[in-house]
This record gives sequence, C-alpha cells and structure tokens, in this order.
Amino acid sequence: MARIDYRVAPGGRLRGSVEVPGDKSVSHRVVMLGAIAEGTTEAEGFLEGEDALATVAAFRAMGVEIEGPREGCIRVHGVGLHGLRPPEGPLDLGNSGTSMRLLAGLLAAQPFDTVLTGDASLRRRPMRRVTQPLQLMGARIETTPEGTAPLVIRGRRRLAGIHYPMPVASAQVKSALLLAGLYAEGRTCVVEPAPTRDHTERMLAAFGAPVRFGDGTACVEGGARLRGRRVLVPGDLSSAAFLLVGATIAPGSELELRGVGVNPTRTGVLHILRAMGAEIEVLDPREAGGEPVADLRVRHAPLRGIEIPPEWVPLAIDEFPAVFVAAACAEGETVLRGAAELRVKESDRIAAMAEALQGVGIEARPLPDGIVVRGGRIRGGSVWSHGDHRVAMAMAVAALRAEGTVLVRDCAAVATSFPGFAELAARLGLGIETVVR
Repeated sequence: MARIDYRVAPGGRLRGSVEVPGDKSVSHRVVMLGAIAEGTTEAEGFLEGEDALATVAAFRAMGVEIEGPREGCIRVHGVGLHGLRPPEGPLDLGNSGTSMRLLAGLLAAQPFDTVLTGDASLRRRPMRRVTQPLQLMGARIETTPEGTAPLVIRGRRRLAGIHYPMPVASAQVKSALLLAGLYAEGRTCVVEPAPTRDHTERMLAAFGAPVRFGDGTACVEGGARLRGRRVLVPGDLSSAAFLLVGATIAPGSELELRGVGVNPTRTGVLHILRAMGAEIEVLDPREAGGEPVADLRVRHAPLRGIEIPPEWVPLAIDEFPAVFVAAACAEGETVLRGAAELRVKESDRIAAMAEALQGVGIEARPLPDGIVVRGGRIRGGSVWSHGDHRVAMAMAVAALRAEGTVLVRDCAAVATSFPGFAELAARLGLGIETVVR
C-alpha cells in the first residue's frame, strides 16, 4: 500500500472563508439512530470520511438500505428497533473506535451474534471500559485476554437497565450504554464524573426517544420507538481546531469558518486558545438539527503558555494535538494534566506529539497523564505521525511558524476525519504538498 506524506513549506498565512467537513461524532449517530428508527432519515453535511463510512458499511451489512453519501447527503431507510439482520461475517470498522464502542451497546441485545473487528490500531485500543458495564446489563461480550478487539457479541440476551456511575468520563461509554438501554427493561442511567459530549442524548431526543439529560446524568427508558427525521450535520469543531490554531500562530492570518458545531460539551479548545490569548469570535450563533452552530472568525494573535484547567480537559480531548502546536508557539510553558485518555487514542498522542515537537526543536516533556510544552523556535524537520490523523494535521500547520520545511510522514489516516484537508489548507495559504511513496 502506498504511503502518503505531507511536505510543508515554512511560513505563510491562512486567509479566507470556508466550511469544514461535517462533524464525525454526529455523522456516526445519524446512521446508527436512523438505521433503528422507523421511516427515513435524511442528512446534509454528512462527513464522507473513512470512519463514518465504516459505520455505513456495518449497517448495510445488517440489512439497512442506505443511499449515498453523495456530496454530504445521505438517506437511511430505518428498519426499526428490532429490524436488523445478522451480517454474513465480522464487521470490519477500520480505525473507528466510535463505531466499535457504540455498536457494542447497540448490538448487545440483538437476536444474533456479531463480531466487531478493525485495523491493527483499533485492535490495540482498550474495550473493557465499555464491555464491562454492558455485562452488568446482561450482555455477553468476549474480548481478547488483553481486553481488546475482536469483540464477539453473543446475542439473544435480555438486558436490564442499570444506574452506572462512570469511573472515567467517556462519551463513547455513555453512548454505548444509552443505546443498549433502548433495548433494556426499565431505565438506564449513566452518571458522569465530568461533562462529555452529549450528541447521543440530543439526537435520541430529536428521534423521539424518552431521554433525560443534564446535571451530569443521562437516562433513557427501554422499548422506545424512534422516528426518522431530517438532520443537518454541523461542521466538525475537531477539524476546525487545526485551522483555528494555524490562523492564530501565523502572522497576517484572518480566517472565517462557517457553520461549525459549538456544542458546549465540545468547546474546550475555544476556552483554552482564548485563555492563551487567541482572538476567536463566535458569530451568528444558531441551531441546526438540535446542535448549536456558529461561524468562527480568527486572527493572528500572540500566545502565552497556561496551565490548562482540569475541567476543560474532557471538553477538548480530541483537539489536544492542535493545542500542543499552539503551545509550541506561545511564550512560556503550557502544562496539561489529567489527560491519560490521550494515551489510548489512535496513537499514544502524548508520546507521539512530544516526539514530533522535539523533532522540530521544541521542548516537550511527556507526563503520565499530560505534557509540558515550552514555546520556542520551530526548526523544521522530519516527523512521524504514527498513523494518527490528528498528529499529522497538527504538525502540518506547525510549519506555518517553522524556519524550515516540515515533512510529516504517514498521513493517509487524515482521510478518516478530514478528507481533502491538504487541498483545503493549500487554498487557504498553507504551503502543503502531498507526496505518495
């Protein structure tokens, strides 16, 4: 298989007005809830990235008719809560941890067995955090001895609702339990130790499920009937974060990102960047498909290092690779703690980003649950993304402040969340070249 690298020229600025790809989290959930709803669900702005397409393929394999996606439009013909059919073989979810963890909950009460697998990276990621609470509901799910995929989900199980205080904040675990709760007897409640993204709760409510959420607890009643609906998928703030950081660190930049999701359980990156001194305006706040949306305007601004408040960590967990680049361009030290979750993402993002920043001359000291980054001069150099889409994009935008060319190796995974990233970034002013080896 060909390897894709990014060669990024030093300097430049980002200017223009663009839309970023649709929100990955919302796109997954549109397909999942649309599939088990009654009637048709139509969505615009759907993310045609590899992770979301893995979810589409899984439901097609279980007998759901899905048209598209084409140019961001998708139509899902729901089969109802009990209409899924057994797939002919294992469901290969590629690199999508969201697909695997949420499907573990949704499939736990189906009248058939299912095997969930994925690529080598996904098969290394921990799954007991979701399989163990599902087992408390009555599910039977087998993992490897290390607690990783493949997951063998034994169907024909009766689930019972539970009250589950999560030991670690995780939107994926919460969502898996709520989806299983649709099939359980009684009420399923999940208590969060800290706020996490609430896309599942919002979409369950929009599809007509008896769901209640707020004050750190989300509950759903079993046996609900979901009804298909029209959904507008907002732009993905996680993807926008790389462009926000790029415009912030590059002198002469001014950028407007239109129609970005600003769900308050996702806006930690805005809080962090503003605390560092970034000039980010939130314009024309509105609602689309039950999700808060706004346009974001950002200009270059000098940054200062901060100690990131722990309450912002779960609200920015996917955006930290971009934040670390901002820290590399800030005056003084930026300190992150309480983010051990970063160790078990598509890569060990603490180790991968520390290695990459050190490779371009930045002092970055990994901690067991975080990192200390001291701002300095970015030299340029060759770094490895470890096959992680967010590490690859972060180091590409770092070249805006580099003194030499930055070569980012192994960037094919960017297509999982931000198809067309290199082309869009180039139009905005990043000197990026895609190299196929």
